[in-house]
Amino acid sequence: MTAQVSLIGLGSMGQGMARNIIGSGIALRGYDVSPDALSRFQSIGGSPCSSVSDAAEYCDLLVLMVVNAAQAEEVLFAQGAAKNMAKNGVVMLCSTVSPSDTRKIAAQLTSYNLVLLDAPVSGGKVGADSGTLTVMASGCEHAFQQADGVLNAISKKVHQLGIDPGMASTYKVVHQLAAGVHLVTAAELIALGAKAGCDVKTLFDIVSTSAGNSWMFSDRVPHMLDEDFTPRSMVDIFVKDLDLVLQTGKDLQAALPLSSAAHQMLVAASGMGHGKLDDSAVVKVYEALMDHSLNSAQNSEVKS
Repeated sequence: MTAQVSLIGLGSMGQGMARNIIGSGIALRGYDVSPDALSRFQSIGGSPCSSVSDAAEYCDLLVLMVVNAAQAEEVLFAQGAAKNMAKNGVVMLCSTVSPSDTRKIAAQLTSYNLVLLDAPVSGGKVGADSGTLTVMASGCEHAFQQADGVLNAISKKVHQLGIDPGMASTYKVVHQLAAGVHLVTAAELIALGAKAGCDVKTLFDIVSTSAGNSWMFSDRVPHMLDEDFTPRSMVDIFVKDLDLVLQTGKDLQAALPLSSAAHQMLVAASGMGHGKLDDSAVVKVYEALMDHSLNSAQNSEVKS
């Protein structure tokens, strides 16, 4: 019998994942609080559901692409997803959450005869759209077997990190240290270049093909230069992610000065009212600090 698969969370990441799951031949139900997201989902061949519990009914594999652990718990336990799923079903949690919250959710699922595949993803909207996400995954063999088709559809690489739900989340949280620092470094670099009189398109071309490049620089700086802050990953999501990084450091008594500095710049961006914008809007903090707009030095647009 064909497994029933559902996806909850059809935002900028979830839509791309859904498109690739459907494109692989897997029938997919989905739910999101946004009617527009549900319409887009239907337009790509998905079956929209009217509620969380409807999406989860008799579901063998439930993919969660929500913002945080609180939303995951709300969906699973308060809104009835867990109780409506098929017995021995698998919840594939793709969000960035703390290892302790992941283990807590996994333990709660056992009372419903469900198992958790801890499966945070990296690669952003670009990776979600192209089916080239990197997945960090940990869980039992049954969880991996049930999720195999979906994992193949959304990713270029799946790192199997053992049987302990929470271990994959540990890797993802540590990874977010680099992603957050690189994001803020990219904003600082391009803002300094503009202030110093560099042509910022030329500066982007130089850095993106040189040793100072990073994936975050190449991906986010074009949005900064085009002033396109349409949210792909919001400022407030990175505030949350670096909160997790810093809490991990605190728990381990590990000093993380670079992470702390990057976190404060993102908090500042949120405090300036940019929390719901794309995380590349952190550059606005530097524009304010330096009293200089990127456009003051920009001669032409960068194509993203």
